[in-house]
Order: sequence, then C-alpha cells, then structure tokens
Amino acid sequence: MGRSRRTLPEELLLLALDPTTGTTAQPQSLDLGLAGAQLVELALAGRIAPDGDRIAVVVPRPTGDPTLDCALELLRRRGAPVRAVHWIGGPRLGLRQTYLSHLERCGMVHAVAGQMCGVLPTTRYQATDTAISREIRARLDSAIRTGVPPDPRTAALAALAHAVGLGKHLYPGNEGRSSRSRLRDLIRHDPMGGLVAHAVMDVQNGVAAQPRRSPAAPAGRGAPEPARGVPMQQQRHGSMARAVAH
Repeated sequence: MGRSRRTLPEELLLLALDPTTGTTAQPQSLDLGLAGAQLVELALAGRIAPDGDRIAVVVPRPTGDPTLDCALELLRRRGAPVRAVHWIGGPRLGLRQTYLSHLERCGMVHAVAGQMCGVLPTTRYQATDTAISREIRARLDSAIRTGVPPDPRTAALAALAHAVGLGKHLYPGNEGRSSRSRLRDLIRHDPMGGLVAHAVMDVQNGVAAQPRRSPAAPAGRGAPEPARGVPMQQQRHGSMARAVAH
C-alpha cells in the first residue's frame, strides 16, 4: 500500500500504535479521532464540506474505500447537514478494530496473540514497516520544528493527534512541552481539520450532550436540540457502544 493510498484514519492509528506494547495510546478518545479522521478524508476527496458547524454531503459518489464509503452513505442518508459533534459522538462500534484489521491485511501491521493473566486472550499489533510510521511522524516533526504551514493533510493529522491526546505520547515529559504546544497550534492551518478536532474535544468534554438555547428563550427554559438523524436513545448509549469497542 503506497503513500498515496494511506488514509488519514490509517495514519492516525499508526501514530497511536505503541511499538513497545503493541497497543494503541488513548484508545477511547482514539475512537472519536478515527470517526473525525474519516470526515477529513472525505472532505479531502471532495465528497463532503463544512457548513458552519455541520457537515454536508456535496458529492455522494463512492471513493472506492469501503470504510469511508460506509460513512459517506450514512451521511447521505441523513438528508440534511449533521453537526460534526453529533456525528463524531455517535456509536462507532468496532471502528478501531476495523482499521487495525485493514492495516493487517495490507501488511502494514501484524497481529500477535497473547493472554492477559494467563487466561484472557489478547491481540497486540506490531508495525511490519517502521519506515512508514517514521515518515508520518517526520511530517509532524517538520511542521512543529520549522513553523512552516503544513499541507492540509498534515495539518489535519496534527489537529486530530492533539484532540485525542497523542501529544503526550509523541512528545512526552517536560522536554516535549513546547512541541505539544506547537502541535496544538497547527489546528488553525486546516479549517476542516480544526472543525473536526474541536468536535472531538467537545464530545470528550460533554459539550454534545448540553442543550442549545434559543436566543429568545428565557434562561433555564431552553430545550435540547436532538442530533439530526440520531435517535435520542442512540445518543444516550453512544459512550456505552464505544466502551464495548474498547
């Protein structure tokens, strides 16, 4: 699988993969980040576009990537633009495992079976070609070190890496503090990446569940605005579905 065929969710997952433990850093927030990375990848492919804080389908034609096309079809079925924070906060059962299995089929990682406490079966993943992960990391390092505005893909990757908390994994300790700060600053270089990254952080902070008030409504009488196309029951159980995926 060549560089031109790697998608943003795949790159985010490879960044999060710990080469020592074979596990992913920030697994719970990473699930949100992968859903957000799908939106950015679809935007880069010209299939969707931001509409304020919402996402609108502009070209429903499939991309040829089954996982991305599934997301695109779900967005198309909504009929109307959906708030990014509601889309990212919705159920994403098994999304991380879907991408790990895809990377394994592509030969970019290999699965290592094991056991926890000698009883529970576990699966860890090791990169088969560390040069790919190094190249992805080098793009972030270059953008941080030089201060030159990166290309939209790298800017979006940086924004998502910050949003899911990978900064402390990539640039740990006190010596990495300035790099983490500059990683956060890269959000402003890609509008779509910034929109999605802020939505990921809003979901983690519980902003998606807060009611929106009409400007004319008296204080304390605002009614919650339901997610477009997302039943309220699914919204309440979204976090449970992601916990099962972990």
